[in-house]
Amino acid sequence: MQDNKPDQFPLVSIVTVNYNQSATTIDMIESLSQISYPNIEIIVVDNASKSEDAKAIKEKFPRIVLVESIINYGFAGGNNLGIMRSRGEYVLLLNNDTIVEPNFLEPLVRKFQEYPEIGAISPKIRYYYKKNTLQYVGFTEINKYTNRNITLGDGELDIGQYETDTETAYCHGAAMMVPMKVIKEVGMMSYEFFLYYEEADWCIRIRNAGYQIFFVHNSLVYHKGSVTTGKNSALKTYYLTRNRIVFMRRNIHGFAFIIAILYQLIIAIGKNGLVYLIKGRGKLAKAYWSGILWNFRNIFNKEIHDNPKL
Repeated sequence: MQDNKPDQFPLVSIVTVNYNQSATTIDMIESLSQISYPNIEIIVVDNASKSEDAKAIKEKFPRIVLVESIINYGFAGGNNLGIMRSRGEYVLLLNNDTIVEPNFLEPLVRKFQEYPEIGAISPKIRYYYKKNTLQYVGFTEINKYTNRNITLGDGELDIGQYETDTETAYCHGAAMMVPMKVIKEVGMMSYEFFLYYEEADWCIRIRNAGYQIFFVHNSLVYHKGSVTTGKNSALKTYYLTRNRIVFMRRNIHGFAFIIAILYQLIIAIGKNGLVYLIKGRGKLAKAYWSGILWNFRNIFNKEIHDNPKL
């Protein structure tokens, strides 16, 4: 982007969700205040925090847009609230536990400007507490039978082995950028997920609309990871389990769905539940089974298939 054209720096709306983590969110905004891209708006959605006053974020950064929800709508719903307030040509969903490099935004905008057939992109993501270790450079497809996939690069030292932009199956929810025109076409994230799997589901809908998903190698974000939910919490276990099946119900059909459900019932569910019990993790075992039972209780719930429009 060499010329000083009017559209050289289109407005980017950066949306982040805060829940009882004002100090973490402030750290993230501090890093955004040092970026080189000159045309952004920052929208912080507070998801009905209980233990902290989100107004501290607004007091430190008066220019941000603070959306205070009276209900905790989760990651998907919180981001949707932010999207509704966004004015930008592009919307960047950025976890509040990330720290960005000063020049991270230009390559993302440039990618969209050069390739309008792309519908969503994520930057290279490294672990914040292991600065040279990769967390994400792309995802493989989720297997329609086992519902498992691989996070490319995860745990590897970044020694320059991923220095090419590549098409990928899904973006990473910690840092995901989508043109506003695409959101208006395909809708926002499904509220049914609350936490986990929502970005993969959204990417499938974006791909089904004819767009590509890309990883951009020369944009770098650091991710602390599981600050709000906890790394091995019952909350995380519940929603990962619950939403793995919700994802299947929304995206796998016909004979493949029958095989996938049989795999979960005969192999995955029994194995995983037993592992939690053997390791003495009773709370996680309870959360795991609760996530499964939720789907049985909501087997005829038509709202699972809703796609909210902007």
